[in-house]
Amino acid sequence: MQRNSGGVGAGGQPWVLRRVRLTWLSFMLFFILVFFPLIAHYYLTTIDEAGGPDKRIFGPRPGGELCEAKHVQDLCRIRESVSEELLQLEAKRQELNGEIARLNLRIEACKRSIDSAKQDLLQLKNVISQTEHSYKELMAQNQPKLSLPVRLLPDKEDPGLPPPKSARSCRLRSCFDYGRCPLTSGFPVYVYDTGSYPWGEHLNPLVKQAFAASVKNNIYVTDNPSIACLYLVLVGELQESSSPLPSPSELEKQLKSLPYWRTDGHNHVLVHLSRKSMTQNFLYNVSTGRAAVAQSTFLEQQYREGFDLVVSPLVHALSEPNFLEVPPQVPVKRKYLFTFQGERVESLRSSLQEAPPQSFEEEMEGDPPADYDDRIIGTLKAVQDSHLDQVLVEFTCKNPRPSLPTEWALCGEREDRMEVLKASTFALVIAPGDGQLVASAGCGMRLFEALEVGAIPVMLGDHSRLPYHQFIRWSEAVIIVPKPRVTELHFLLRSLSDNDMLAMRRQGRFLWETYFSTSENVISTILASIRTSIQVPAAPIKEEPAHEIPHKAGKLAGTDANLADNGDLDLGPVETEPPYASPCFLRNFTYTAADTYRAWNRAPGPFHLFPHTPLDPVLPSEAKFLGSGTGFRPIGGGTGGSGKEFQAALGGNVPREQFTVVMLTYEREEVLMNSLERLNGLPYLNKVVVVWNSPKPPSDDLLWPDIGLPIVVVRTEKNSLNNRFLPWDAVETEAILSIDDDAHLRHDEIMFGFRVWREARDRIVGFPGRYHAWDVNHQSWLYNSNYSCELSMVLTGAAFFHKYYAYLYSYVMPQAIRDMVDEYINCEDIAMNFLVSHITRKPPIKVTSRWTFRCPGCPQALSHDDSHFHERHKCINFFVKVYGYMPLLYTQFRVDSVLFKTRLPHDKTKCFKFI
Repeated sequence: MQRNSGGVGAGGQPWVLRRVRLTWLSFMLFFILVFFPLIAHYYLTTIDEAGGPDKRIFGPRPGGELCEAKHVQDLCRIRESVSEELLQLEAKRQELNGEIARLNLRIEACKRSIDSAKQDLLQLKNVISQTEHSYKELMAQNQPKLSLPVRLLPDKEDPGLPPPKSARSCRLRSCFDYGRCPLTSGFPVYVYDTGSYPWGEHLNPLVKQAFAASVKNNIYVTDNPSIACLYLVLVGELQESSSPLPSPSELEKQLKSLPYWRTDGHNHVLVHLSRKSMTQNFLYNVSTGRAAVAQSTFLEQQYREGFDLVVSPLVHALSEPNFLEVPPQVPVKRKYLFTFQGERVESLRSSLQEAPPQSFEEEMEGDPPADYDDRIIGTLKAVQDSHLDQVLVEFTCKNPRPSLPTEWALCGEREDRMEVLKASTFALVIAPGDGQLVASAGCGMRLFEALEVGAIPVMLGDHSRLPYHQFIRWSEAVIIVPKPRVTELHFLLRSLSDNDMLAMRRQGRFLWETYFSTSENVISTILASIRTSIQVPAAPIKEEPAHEIPHKAGKLAGTDANLADNGDLDLGPVETEPPYASPCFLRNFTYTAADTYRAWNRAPGPFHLFPHTPLDPVLPSEAKFLGSGTGFRPIGGGTGGSGKEFQAALGGNVPREQFTVVMLTYEREEVLMNSLERLNGLPYLNKVVVVWNSPKPPSDDLLWPDIGLPIVVVRTEKNSLNNRFLPWDAVETEAILSIDDDAHLRHDEIMFGFRVWREARDRIVGFPGRYHAWDVNHQSWLYNSNYSCELSMVLTGAAFFHKYYAYLYSYVMPQAIRDMVDEYINCEDIAMNFLVSHITRKPPIKVTSRWTFRCPGCPQALSHDDSHFHERHKCINFFVKVYGYMPLLYTQFRVDSVLFKTRLPHDKTKCFKFI
């Protein structure tokens, strides 16, 4: 028991000791942590107080005593600067808070003003809309427009026509069904396939091929016979064949078997194209019903005046005329005064009639001379023997061509005859001795050859019908002399002045090129003659579609003060209206009926092609020339001035008008952008058409300037300078300002040029002038750009012209000229000057510019090349060969804005005419 209790007591004593130790340790730790810091703090404080305020070591020091330590001086400076910046920022913050409060008040006021302005703008829009509506109502009441809702076409079912008294008495009013040709039908023409009728196998292959090629490209030909106005049938020329030709009765049956003959053949035209002087008139004694006949040979009892058509022979079937072989029109007088080579045919028989033709004496009334042909021979030989003038007459041929009875046969080959005609001032064409032969292929062949080489035809015999005599005023190109006046022929020819002869030669060249030179022209003339006779308007030439290149506009373009500031200049009322197109043509159909007599047979003259001749398709811009109701006029283009003062008028008689800028460019983006920016704010500008002449499209990141007007970028098919003058459909104004991308013109200069153009709408009006000169040493023409008082050209790098000339340049001007422009990549401006001077017979008008024409500092253009001028020399001489003469005219007239106080150089004032 004691061991146990003692063990317990012994084992519990260490536990008590450990507990006492832990308590003591805790107390000591508490004392050290709490009281020792207090004692130390008290001790240190006592030391500082005992040493005085200047001997303190651990207490705070007064003033900047701490900053006297070098290691904290930089920190003190930073503290001071930060404090100052904080004070400044606080002041700014308070100032900005005040500014924000004031701006908030202004924003609220602006919002109220905007709301008020929106209300005013809405009211103004309503007023403008009401005013426009009232204006349109007034215009509709006072200027009604002819507007048909749909295109009129002929009925599919033909009601038929009352039969005429006889086929010989056929006229348009009695034998032509006008119901199949409404005014808006477009004159559809159906052409029979030459292989669909029996006599097609007898046709001359060359004629057949030329006919097919011509009608294929004609704008009037349709494949739908049910809506056709006219039906065309090729009946000749026939080739020599072993198989016999059908008899007249058989031919009548074959004609009646045509699918759309409709019992009497109304609205059919039987076309016989002659390639030989001895042609086969196998339609003689054949009843053609109400079908019209178009051929070169007619007997009097066969020809129906005003219904049938005398056409020219088809000399050049598939070939184009070679302008280099055509002799020039000057000098006027050639080696021979007149020439004639032929042999009278009396014994030949033809298929024209079964009995021999009547003699000329039996056709004359009273007691005529025995034989006029004998008198002609004697008179012409007497003139030749007199040696007063050099003439060439031959009445016997070594190799005469087959011809009709009583007609004068052609001599030799065509090449030999042409060489003689090239040396002839006049070419005699003697009508057949038989008066019943009113038209013959032989006379047509002589007439064609004379016109082709520029020999003025002299027609002996006034009973013959010349081709298209109903429409062409032949007296302007041919001297028609009755046979009884043959004794006065020499006197008459010698009395003509050089100017009269040159005018007749030019007129003859115009007629030959336009109506006779190719098979396409012959077919087009036949159709145009019939269309004009029935008074159906011509189809307009289609405009060139402008395929736009997408582009993005950049920032709003600024306005160069040097270009836009006109100073004290007053160029008339400034147009503030948005872009609008030129007025539409209001006389589509009345022109056809009322102005036909003025349009036919017009040679190049002041307005000979204004309006365009109905023998060619009417151009869309023809409307603009006739819109005033007075026809095109060289000056003013209207019916008289309004009496306004000079400073209050824009010029011309059109109340308002705008123009389109057409700018040709090629991979000069920076120059182009600068030029476009200079157009910002230009008055009267409708839009800008940029002709992108490069196959490489513009850069994708290129930012185009925003000038407040449309900029249309047109993609071209090839790089050609002719693209400058294409009649783009994007051009909706009559006036075109053709300008280079490096041209540098002020706004007032452009406005003044536009004002001058409005008073001379048929001319080229521009700034850079040039002239042509004759090189005596080389006997050729030269292009000259030196300064001179005279000029004959205005470069189209900065010039106004009418859109009408764009159609003429692209579709009417000979293709050879455009080909040369493409070959040299040059001379398009010269070609346009040639064309306008040829059409109007007037020189261009130069407007004096204030500044330099070219942009200073722009990259060099093609004109800086040394070969540029050599090519232009060649162009001028080639163009002269194509036209046959030099159409450019000299002038010293220049329009200068002297009323606007323009300063003129003292050494150049003598060259200016002022307005």
